[in-house]
Amino acid sequence: QVQLVESGGGSVQAGGSLRLSCAASGYATSRIRMAWFRQAPGKENEGVASIAADGTTTYADSVKGRFTISNDAAKNTLYLQMTSLKPEDSAMYYCAARSWADLWSWRDSSRYNNWGQGTQVTVSS
Repeated sequence: QVQLVESGGGSVQAGGSLRLSCAASGYATSRIRMAWFRQAPGKENEGVASIAADGTTTYADSVKGRFTISNDAAKNTLYLQMTSLKPEDSAMYYCAARSWADLWSWRDSSRYNNWGQGTQVTVSS
């Protein structure tokens, strides 16, 4: 059974750090495209960062230099290290897996076939 389980969210003050984890079962995270998305109340789902099967990483402009996506193949776990957090980073964060052909933009959330339940990140000023 394919399953993604996020953890690591919480409440921090601006400038703080958090590390999100996404434990996967049912497939190898290092062999497919994985991504983090976020959605704040009243806003659209936004691609935050992605890592391809070859290890190539991409980031939204709003998080470049502050967030780092990584994949631990041994633990079959995806991470998102978030530093210098800002209030505008507050959102529900989801990890997503694209276990089929990687033919579309990493930002296209409709092309991911598995999603976690989400973990809340709240950044106070």
